[in-house]
Amino acid sequence: MSEFRIVCDYPHPMTKVCRALTDPALVPLWTSTGRGGRPEGFAPTVGTRFRFIGKPTPGWRGIVDCEVLEVDAPRLLRFTWAGDENGAATFVAYRLEETPTGTRFTWEHTGFTGLGGLVMSKVLRSVRTKMLTEALPAVLDDLDDTGTLRPTSPLRPRTLD
Repeated sequence: MSEFRIVCDYPHPMTKVCRALTDPALVPLWTSTGRGGRPEGFAPTVGTRFRFIGKPTPGWRGIVDCEVLEVDAPRLLRFTWAGDENGAATFVAYRLEETPTGTRFTWEHTGFTGLGGLVMSKVLRSVRTKMLTEALPAVLDDLDDTGTLRPTSPLRPRTLD
């Protein structure tokens, strides 16, 4: 079984980081490095089924089906991740902890199986690393203290075309 973890420290309060990770209006600004990944139907409630909608690519329909498994806001959000219709689900966890300088965020993606799973985990790790080290910090820097995108922010969701 394959899995990966990415750990990032952000100089922002945990509530702000949590909002950037879960607010449906903010998520597309950092997922797929600002080009998509908008959540549809998301609520931080156990049992909620939701989808991430992205740009379809050859071999992928552009939809990830998810279900919230565990919530301990703002410290933990855990959900299933199924990128293929009727495909086996993997598991994503967002773990937040306060640090003396802000927030440590750990992205965990587990449950990949077989050779295809190994390949997919390597691809997703590369994409997630860029999202979490480049795109998410830019979003966090453009949020005010309440976690709202500043009106002067140049960040706007891009279309999936």
